[in-house]
Amino acid sequence: MRDEHDDAEENAAKVASVAPADTLTPADRYQELFVAVQTQRVFADSKTFVDCAPRGDPEHILDAYRAQKSAPEFDLSRFVHAHFTSEHPPASGYVSDPERPLVEHIDRLWDALTRQPREHPTRSSLLPLPDPYLVPGGRFGEMYYWDSYFTMLGLAESGRPQLLRAMADNFAYLIDTYGHVPNGNRSYYLSRSQPPVFALMTELFEQHGICRAVKYLPRLRKEYAYWMDGSDDLRRGDAHRQCVRMDDGALLNRYWDDRDSPREESYLEDVTTAHACKRPAHEVYRELRAGAASGWDFSSRWCGDDGVLTSIRTTLILPVDLNAFLHKLEAQIAQLAAACGDEVGAAEFRQRANARAQAIDRWLWHEDIGAYLDYDWASGAPRERLCAATATPLFVGLASQRQAQRVAATLRAQLLEDGGLATTRNFSGEQWDQPNGWAPLQWLAIRGLADYGETGLSGEIARRWLRTVGSVYESESKLVEKYVVRTAPDGAHGGGGGEYPLQDGFGWTNGVTRKLLHDDPANPARRTRAGGSGRRPARQ
Repeated sequence: MRDEHDDAEENAAKVASVAPADTLTPADRYQELFVAVQTQRVFADSKTFVDCAPRGDPEHILDAYRAQKSAPEFDLSRFVHAHFTSEHPPASGYVSDPERPLVEHIDRLWDALTRQPREHPTRSSLLPLPDPYLVPGGRFGEMYYWDSYFTMLGLAESGRPQLLRAMADNFAYLIDTYGHVPNGNRSYYLSRSQPPVFALMTELFEQHGICRAVKYLPRLRKEYAYWMDGSDDLRRGDAHRQCVRMDDGALLNRYWDDRDSPREESYLEDVTTAHACKRPAHEVYRELRAGAASGWDFSSRWCGDDGVLTSIRTTLILPVDLNAFLHKLEAQIAQLAAACGDEVGAAEFRQRANARAQAIDRWLWHEDIGAYLDYDWASGAPRERLCAATATPLFVGLASQRQAQRVAATLRAQLLEDGGLATTRNFSGEQWDQPNGWAPLQWLAIRGLADYGETGLSGEIARRWLRTVGSVYESESKLVEKYVVRTAPDGAHGGGGGEYPLQDGFGWTNGVTRKLLHDDPANPARRTRAGGSGRRPARQ
């Protein structure tokens, strides 16, 4: 078996042939030009400019702007379009074929969503990668961390082992190079990560014969070190980066971003939010960035009692799902260390996993509600806002049978809707709230419930979600980022809310849907065809 050193050298050699990214983020590189472009809305979407490629040397472009900006005839939009090429969103040329059922549609979409690193423009914000990778679609023209795990579920069922292996090596390269997996492969995402699911990926690679999970043990350890940075020196009640030491000495984690400036890809949106707050702007920016690190950007889950974005306080919240994923990472390291004969390492990480499980039981489990809830460590109280993350401890196997039964009853009573599992119970206008449902949350609940024998509810969520996805595919010939799970009289619809319009594509919807249709080959959604040429999936 090839070792980590061999893989790292091979990946580095591949990356040497890829156009290098700018060494600075767009805001750091273009300074006042960046601020002018974003605040004056040269592009309707703040993400467009940070994804642009310069036509010349970035320093020369900034010098030219400074020399010309005060001239009476200066036109900022004309200047920007003369000096930058927009890569957002890249045209795939893909057109849905009304003769193809949903499974075939997804299988053909993978090529449209695949990007080649050697086609990266030079000196843009795209971080080089050694191998081809999958993007979600729409405005998202880069590889995202936690999206990719759910996308991989579908790649495996579509028989695309080469792409799975390529994605494995890309994530290994990111950890080798940066010490963690960034939110996405963009320079402006380097200051944060996303839900740590690399351990889940390595299991998937082994299950489908891509490569042995033990190959990635050094990378799993590196990722764990990133998430636990500074934890050894924490006193009770203190926090550092992603880590919080509880009053009883237990360690739990939070989402974090190392920067406290506006997100570059949502610059004007963040400045506007901060201006509406009474808090110092840098505090608001940090909280918004941490919310983006969660993948739930945005949700009333991260906000104050009013549920309004201006009250966002992500870094003060200890999330159920993050700590469940870290328990999985600890358990995976323990298992793989034992497989390597490292009994000392295995014992250490078994102890870490057990300690976290006990902390989750003490601080995040609520018997009276029958659910796992986030904890507000600043106020010393649970966040009594149920959300779909409560199923994540079942997904990673740390719940007891009794807890799983209680969670199942709570999900059925409070979050199950006609179209699948709701994200929260709150209508805030943010996209990770009612009435939206998201593919990754459906999968975490479906698989987690099934693993504890709650097959009735697991199957019901799957059937309702597939009916929703199939209905929209039939009427609109596409899969989308999120869906309304409170079905309207005229049928299912894509979701809304948040900072940007609904996006087509869509990586994790494709992946979860493809996996669910593989697991339920008789489901009527399998026969649905684009544009109404097939029959609408019937209610079951």
